[in-house]
Amino acid sequence: MQTATLVTHEEYFDLSAKSDVKLEYNSGEVTAMAGTQPAHNILAANLFIEFGKCLKKKGCVLFSGDQLIKVEHCDKYTFSDLVIVCSKPIYEKSPQGLNALQNPEIIIEVLSDSTEPYDRSEKFDCYKTIDSFREYILVSSRKKRIEVIKKLNEAEWLSHTYTKDNESVQIGDCLVLLEDIYSTINFSE
Repeated sequence: MQTATLVTHEEYFDLSAKSDVKLEYNSGEVTAMAGTQPAHNILAANLFIEFGKCLKKKGCVLFSGDQLIKVEHCDKYTFSDLVIVCSKPIYEKSPQGLNALQNPEIIIEVLSDSTEPYDRSEKFDCYKTIDSFREYILVSSRKKRIEVIKKLNEAEWLSHTYTKDNESVQIGDCLVLLEDIYSTINFSE
């Protein structure tokens, strides 16, 4: 029987500072993030471009997928594809310089076959424990489909799914056409 070696937060940050790949932390276990497919990268870039200007005008900060998020209740450090904060960002600073965002408000995940079950269940459940978290966006990389899940109160979340090109997807106070988010994506490749 093989026993996993658990690491401390400090050891995780040391490993992350030396690593060429992004590492996530889950209660002492460290996992390397896999690379992504072209559709995933294009969608993340399109979302960043399309929502970036509007969010900036609203006084929000839009972070790319390289921003580490701390989920204290779950003893987790994780990455999303995009994260939005409309108040002043609060960070847990590490001596190694990798600062973890503590107050994400809107989190966007571009789904892949390998990550979708985790993003929809355990990861979402952990994000829900963050007081500032109020909106979760799940973007399909296999078909035109975006699910926006908004917090109504501590126990209730409302989900709306967008699938039509001419629909305006609302994230925060910003609206963008679904067809613009999926621009240049060819699902037959």
